[in-house]
Amino acid sequence: MNALVPLPVVLPLCVTGLKLAIGPRLHRFQRFISIAVLGAVLVLSAVLMVAADRHGPLSVHLGDFAPPVGITLVADRLAGLMLTVSSAVTLLVLVYSLGQGMADRDDQAPVGVFHPAYLILVAGVSCTFLAGDLVNLYVGFEIMLVASFVLLTIGGTATRIRAGSTYVIISLFSSVLFLVAIAMTYAVAGTVNLAQLAQRLQEVPLGVRTLLEAMLLTVFAIKAAVFPLAAWLPDSYPTAPAPVTAVFAGLLTKVGVYSMLRTQTLLFPGHRLGDLLMLAALASMAVGILGAVAQTDLKRVLSFTLISHIGYMVFGIALAGRASISGAIVYVAHHITVQTTLFLVAGLVERRDGTTELTRLGGLAKTAPLLAVLFFVPAMNLAGIPPLSGFIGKLGLMRAGIENGGGWAWALVAGSAATSLLTLYVMAKVWNLAFWRDAPPGAEEEGVVLESAEDDEPDEEGRPTGSGSGLPEPAGAVVSAGFLGQSITTTKRLPWPMLVATGAAVALGLSYTVLGGPLTTFTEAAAAELLARTPYIEAVLGR
Repeated sequence: MNALVPLPVVLPLCVTGLKLAIGPRLHRFQRFISIAVLGAVLVLSAVLMVAADRHGPLSVHLGDFAPPVGITLVADRLAGLMLTVSSAVTLLVLVYSLGQGMADRDDQAPVGVFHPAYLILVAGVSCTFLAGDLVNLYVGFEIMLVASFVLLTIGGTATRIRAGSTYVIISLFSSVLFLVAIAMTYAVAGTVNLAQLAQRLQEVPLGVRTLLEAMLLTVFAIKAAVFPLAAWLPDSYPTAPAPVTAVFAGLLTKVGVYSMLRTQTLLFPGHRLGDLLMLAALASMAVGILGAVAQTDLKRVLSFTLISHIGYMVFGIALAGRASISGAIVYVAHHITVQTTLFLVAGLVERRDGTTELTRLGGLAKTAPLLAVLFFVPAMNLAGIPPLSGFIGKLGLMRAGIENGGGWAWALVAGSAATSLLTLYVMAKVWNLAFWRDAPPGAEEEGVVLESAEDDEPDEEGRPTGSGSGLPEPAGAVVSAGFLGQSITTTKRLPWPMLVATGAAVALGLSYTVLGGPLTTFTEAAAAELLARTPYIEAVLGR
């Protein structure tokens, strides 16, 4: 069973090489092998999750080199759950992108761009979840960074290049800081293997250990978009194509949260920076949700709610108890799915009406009832309406805060309740403006161009053209440029793969409610395993 651990990383990379060798040919075969490999990764992830639950953590030393020399990959309950949820989400987003006409039009590039970059991103995410040492955790981040820049700037418009450049600059800064932290850790402990560090860091002077903890937390807080290190996110994610935005918002920030959860429990038990984390969690909740209240664009609303709800996960990590860690794990799985679903719905709205600006939308509940349902269910889930999974996660975290009884814990319980109510207000605002009220005068008709190479070039009167301009084109008009040379125009009849993928994502989010009992039992066992540390250490070191 241990031999299966590397496959979620290896399979996407091998298929990426095959796709680059094929180039822009055999489009149906390319789509088939992309879906097939992500389906295989999903099955493997589920198998690893079940095996880790039944038999304890699984580990493999690549090349049979023992720590600290070799590369170690470890799949415990937490890693197995994160792999399974992320694999399901990335598979659904790929199906959605095929329906949007994105991935199946990448033959216009010199080589197929979207598929290889997307599979590399999946491999990077899997590498991060399975990494058994700090160096390979860093490698996973860098793999994601390279693929992310390609996906963020896909189409080559000036807006996307600017947003992608900001993302890369921030990511490179965090990468340099991560390298410095790794070097310092190796200097004081003589290893970067997580299991060995769990033993040796306890002998390091307290001041040095606290400095290392602070540096690693800063790196992961940037990745997770924890306030005040989240300013890059609202301007970077909404500019990308809808499937890219969905997978980034739903998944990539949770990689940072996962890394915080792994290192805080394994390397820094009883950490000294708990109060600082609680402050960051409370600030993220408050600033994120207030920013969402102030927005009038659906994508930006969702971007700010993303920052806000990262605060719930940091809340659970900061309390560092079994109940709080369990609640944080539940909320991570819930949020990956629900946030991705909402961004997929935003893509459907944009595909249908040519904009995500709420002041220019209306009447969708009447004209597109299926779309209204696809939005309403995850929106209520995000707001934490009982008995949905958002409520289960928030209830677990708030109960843990009450049991803790500290001043910061009570402040976070109050902040969590207020943030949940404001999230409900924001979702109700979106529902009222985009779905419930009548369509405003001048709403775009079918045929509005969503993507254009002249995205940032003004016309003779200084008006923007192309993506997001809202300038109508004749229905069915063929306009050059757009996503890799192809225009994407609005249509009232949405492609069925987009609807099926979004519906499946909604169903996946609802499954956490139906399986709430087994899910919380699993996460409680995962939390106990994380806090015990011994099962992980013994699985890696064999003693």
